[in-house]
Amino acid sequence: MTCDLTNPIFTDEAAATAHLEAGRWPNGAACPLCGSDNVTKMGGKTQAGMFQCNGCRDKFTVRTGTIWERSHIPLHKWVLASHLMASSKKGIPAHQLHRMLGITYKSAWFMAHRIREAMAPATPERIGGPAKIVEVDETELAPSRKTRKPKARANNKKFVALVERGGRVRSKMLTGAEGPIGNGVRRVLALNLHPESAMHTDGAPFYKFAGVSASHEAVNHDKQFMRMTPDRIKVHTNSAEGYFSLFKRGLVGTYQHMSEQHLHRYLAEFDFRMNNRARLGVSDAERASRILKGAGGKRLTYHQPN
Repeated sequence: MTCDLTNPIFTDEAAATAHLEAGRWPNGAACPLCGSDNVTKMGGKTQAGMFQCNGCRDKFTVRTGTIWERSHIPLHKWVLASHLMASSKKGIPAHQLHRMLGITYKSAWFMAHRIREAMAPATPERIGGPAKIVEVDETELAPSRKTRKPKARANNKKFVALVERGGRVRSKMLTGAEGPIGNGVRRVLALNLHPESAMHTDGAPFYKFAGVSASHEAVNHDKQFMRMTPDRIKVHTNSAEGYFSLFKRGLVGTYQHMSEQHLHRYLAEFDFRMNNRARLGVSDAERASRILKGAGGKRLTYHQPN
């Protein structure tokens, strides 16, 4: 199923509202404030798309409790932006969204971050499992040779990726507050790697004593890119490095800059598209539909509460 940009959900507000209501409440509307399904759809021009809950007596719309709440941008533009971000393998810049949607750059930038929030899993499962190989590798985002300062490598942004061979991806940012990079990597592995996985890494010493997987194999990149075990299992981190390459092409060619404050959201964006890629049987339209379904319960404001 391909994404048909002539679909009314991208241009008509009533069609977009009905599309989002059907996706959020396939069995009929339910109050997001109290959970009651005893609701009444209201009418009239001023109350279009609004429901009255007969339980808590409050009013709500499909926007309530989602990334679209209190946004003045029409829902059909939210739907189009979600489809554009879902189908752009290396991302789409806020300036392009601002031109295509006819909204300000500031609104497009904030809209894109809200959509990235919808892409992040609400309750992420651990990567890997029995009989699964998980490649683990870390990388850093360095400035261009033209602008980088001498001896400033310690300030580079770093993240680690866990890549299920042929399956899912999980990326996590590493912060300098954790001390040596190995401390941050071990924390990420303890929280995100399934303990029954087979872990494949490079020769970095901090993986050797991580103790978070059923087995550990390493390849020495000073001598080889891949080696074969006696059981004829290929040991490499090529899948993780391929993911890094895609992410950095998106950074260099699309976004140019990612601040440390928002890096985790960009990682969630690239993880989402990789975890819902065509090779796993997910079309552009289905990928966009999953973004819209993930919009609930993730309201994002300019000033996040403490």
